[in-house]
Amino acid sequence: MLDYRFIKENLAEVKQNIVDRYMDADADLVVSLYDERMKTLKALEDERKKRNDNALAMKGKLPPEERTQAIEEGRQLKESIARMEASLEDIEKRLREEGMRIPNMAHPDAPRGKEDKDNLEVKRVGAPTVFDFEPKDHVQLGQSLDLIDFDTATRVSGTKFYYLKNEAVILEMALTRYALDVLLKKGFAIFETPDVAKTEILEGIGFNPRGAESNIYTLEGEDACLIGTAEITLGGYYSGTVFDKSQLPLKLAGVSHCFRREAGAAGQFSKGLYRVHQFTKIEMFAYTLPEDSDAMHEYLRSVEEEIFSSLDIPYRVVDTCTGDLGAPAYRKWDLEAWMPGRNGGEWGEVTSTSNCTDFQARRLNIRYKDDDGKNKYVHMLNGTAIACSRAIIAIMENFQRADGSIAIPPALAPYCGFSEIKPKN
Repeated sequence: MLDYRFIKENLAEVKQNIVDRYMDADADLVVSLYDERMKTLKALEDERKKRNDNALAMKGKLPPEERTQAIEEGRQLKESIARMEASLEDIEKRLREEGMRIPNMAHPDAPRGKEDKDNLEVKRVGAPTVFDFEPKDHVQLGQSLDLIDFDTATRVSGTKFYYLKNEAVILEMALTRYALDVLLKKGFAIFETPDVAKTEILEGIGFNPRGAESNIYTLEGEDACLIGTAEITLGGYYSGTVFDKSQLPLKLAGVSHCFRREAGAAGQFSKGLYRVHQFTKIEMFAYTLPEDSDAMHEYLRSVEEEIFSSLDIPYRVVDTCTGDLGAPAYRKWDLEAWMPGRNGGEWGEVTSTSNCTDFQARRLNIRYKDDDGKNKYVHMLNGTAIACSRAIIAIMENFQRADGSIAIPPALAPYCGFSEIKPKN
């Protein structure tokens, strides 16, 4: 959430940012409601002062006629204050609803564009894998090696669910432990988080739990949802907290299942494991001082790059365009791995890291006490260490062999207990 005063004082820039992000929000209405709130607050304060003065006068000795008038004035002030308080409550509710629709400001250097084709490649590590045979995609490999079962999962659970089987189960566990070991060595506190969060926490992080466009599964009869990422539960962990400045930065890592409706997702880009309703992910999260968040953002990206470099998976880094940022993000880097089975060979997103500045902290009321003694909002950042389903795609497709087997990246083999997945007899 942006500061209301900031919106008012930078209205033109805020409105242009909404346009750049292709979002539906009314900054003019927010300013109007903010002004109305301030005006009502001032009037309410005046009425309360009159009530206090009236009450003070009533404590003295007043002639009967003046006392009668004071009693009547007190009654009228009480009714007036009650009306104003009700009006203020309504204004503040509307202001918060409209204010929460305003996206975070985008970094000045973020590419202006509508969708992922407008993202800007800034770095490439490793060359796309070349084969001397016709490579298979991960769906074909999963079937031939008895690693993934989509058909039975569709019958049991519905479309976009899957069973991992045999070595693929161990591969996912190995990826999880491998990523956690990397993060532990870097000083992250690790968590296994709940898969459910209250609606107020999702809204605080910036997710929309309701409506046809929502990507969230809501729990019927509960004011709660299944989480789409541990960003939600790690971000909510310190809601309402005031940190001592010396406690920052905090680096957390959470293992969770992630549940996403993926409404409308179809076609080749969503094939197999790439876009599913449930997957396992290890998420990084950081709380920092405002002046340190840019450096932390680069650090989280470097951790993601280290993990995929160590797995020998070709990848590129893209600077995400404004229309693809998502409302909370100030800037977002995506790592896209080379996926030989994706449309004959394409880059596919495997991780992202976002600096959300104080956008989420304002919603969740997470602050720190600065040297001047004032409480100020922290900056909050998130980044994917490993999204297991997409990492499995990249491994299976890049490390496949002509005989149909799959090699395991050397760094991961000790975690798996095997160095290859062979065809079954």
